[in-house]
Amino acid sequence: MGNRFASGKNSIATCDRCGFQYKLKQLKELVIKTKRVNILVCPVCWEPDQPQLQLGMYPIDDPQAVRNPRPDTSYVVSGSEYLGSRDIQWGWNPVGMGDDQGLTPNNLKATGLIGTVTISIT
Repeated sequence: MGNRFASGKNSIATCDRCGFQYKLKQLKELVIKTKRVNILVCPVCWEPDQPQLQLGMYPIDDPQAVRNPRPDTSYVVSGSEYLGSRDIQWGWNPVGMGDDQGLTPNNLKATGLIGTVTISIT
């Protein structure tokens, strides 16, 4: 007994994505998430398997914790309590720090001026 299928070297088939006719041997099988699906597409419509669809399929060893952590003492060591390594001004209320009567230096407070505009039509 021979081969059960014809050779198909002159067979014409339709791309499952765009609908154009191509030779059957030109069509490629589509792979989605490392699975071969029963979709044959032309060379124009064919795309390789997207690696971002494989996220979570393989274990990732990415530890975040630190063994034997120590407190950051550079804030006190740097000299001034306002010029330490952690001198970060967080904004709120709605811009800058809250109204604490100038106890905390604030570089985030917004200032503005209101003036007048004169328009003359000649």
